[in-house]
Amino acid sequence: MQTLVLQLGFDAGALFTNVEAYVRRALFFVLAFVVVYVVGRVAFVPLVKRSLSARGFDEGVLGLADSVAGGLVLFAAVAVAFSVGVPGASLTAFAALGGALALAVGFAAQDLIGNFVAGVFILKDRPFEVGDWIEWNDTAGRVEDIDLRVSRIRTFDNERITVPNGELANNAVTNPVASDTLRQTFVFGIGYDDDIDHATDCLIEEAEATEGVLEDPAPSVRVTELGDSAVGLQSRFWIEDPDRADFVGVRSAYVQAVKERFDAEGIDMPYVHRQLTGDLEVVESVADPAGTE
Repeated sequence: MQTLVLQLGFDAGALFTNVEAYVRRALFFVLAFVVVYVVGRVAFVPLVKRSLSARGFDEGVLGLADSVAGGLVLFAAVAVAFSVGVPGASLTAFAALGGALALAVGFAAQDLIGNFVAGVFILKDRPFEVGDWIEWNDTAGRVEDIDLRVSRIRTFDNERITVPNGELANNAVTNPVASDTLRQTFVFGIGYDDDIDHATDCLIEEAEATEGVLEDPAPSVRVTELGDSAVGLQSRFWIEDPDRADFVGVRSAYVQAVKERFDAEGIDMPYVHRQLTGDLEVVESVADPAGTE
């Protein structure tokens, strides 16, 4: 009986020692994780963002850097916590495990990684930036955000489109606001009996009088087509600091001014019309009482 009591006492002491060791390791794990994560979020992530901001990168790059740096901090916190709190664990073994997991995830998410790489190239090459309005695949809108995987576009109908970065990186994207100026063209049709030189002078004068049209480069007009019912005059003019609202407003004001000027000058703006001609013949037949004609 005494031997049994001694044996139970020994086992209870060993169990208490093991529980104490597990609790200590858990505390070390949590403490290491919290310290590394907090230091990383407080010091490392802001340092990365400040460094990129000082180099002149835009908000899209800063947002991407924040996400990537946050992921690195989380990975480092888990790795250090395992190395401190788990006996026999090492950063080398944890890195090998992380590499194997990354390889498996890579095969399972090729499109996701492709869009991520495309996003990196978009941020590096800067075909467009946050705030630009772009056109691609018969769609247009203003860039609101460039993320790791997708870009968010606000259309001019106030609809939000989430576009995979791969679509924007692998297709032609038009960025009308990439430069400080933007040239606009509009073709006006005049009658064949109208004076081309006089119509040209009217177009140039109205362009120079329209607010928002630059004097240099000066507006110009070219004869571009001889249509079925009209002579096509292409008016070219430039605007400064292009924005879609500005360019639409300027062009609308210019076209209205030209229409009113042509009406006042008696310049015809013909439109295509069709006239059907021919004869109509009515054939009358009388049925035979026997049922034959």
